[in-house]
Amino acid sequence: MIGRLSGTLVSAEAETVLIDVGGVGYEVGVSTRTRAGLPPLGAPVTLAIATLVREDAITLYGFLEAAERAAFRTLLGVQGVGAKVALALLSAFSPADIARAVAAKDAKALTRAAGVGPRLAARLVTELAGKPGFLEAAIDSAAPAAEAPVPSLPGDPALADALSALAHLGYRRSEAEPALAEARARLGAGATVEALIRDALRALAPR
Repeated sequence: MIGRLSGTLVSAEAETVLIDVGGVGYEVGVSTRTRAGLPPLGAPVTLAIATLVREDAITLYGFLEAAERAAFRTLLGVQGVGAKVALALLSAFSPADIARAVAAKDAKALTRAAGVGPRLAARLVTELAGKPGFLEAAIDSAAPAAEAPVPSLPGDPALADALSALAHLGYRRSEAEPALAEARARLGAGATVEALIRDALRALAPR
């Protein structure tokens, strides 16, 4: 299996790129997000690769970040999601965006991706919610949105970790803190960081 390609970017179309590696050209499927982040033609490029093997073909899909590749593989595990739909989702959303919609049970948001109707969106929310570590991995992959690090909250490390995670997902402290305070009140002192994040995201989701 090919897990990584490093070479020269020869061409870049809307859905595929061609990478020259030691004189061999590899055609790789990409999302529009990955396509937008590529260097100019002729420049060196490295992509994390997901290799799909079928009876009639071996297909490569490339991602600038390993976290996006992990999300692609997770999406393929959902019934009714093939490579085309998985790439459409990752073209419309970052892994953190998808995790946020799943945690908030916001299936409607996922229908913005091409090829994702209401039924499939509902299935995505249901099945991805049951994938251990999906939310946490997406949060870890998100770039910090705040200019300054979120200070810790003495006496409640779980709440501080949850606040930091929401800041990484793009929420302002002024909106995240009240949602987390309500989550703590509902769930009690023994609530895990994951439970606090999920509960707060439901409250923060657009109505």
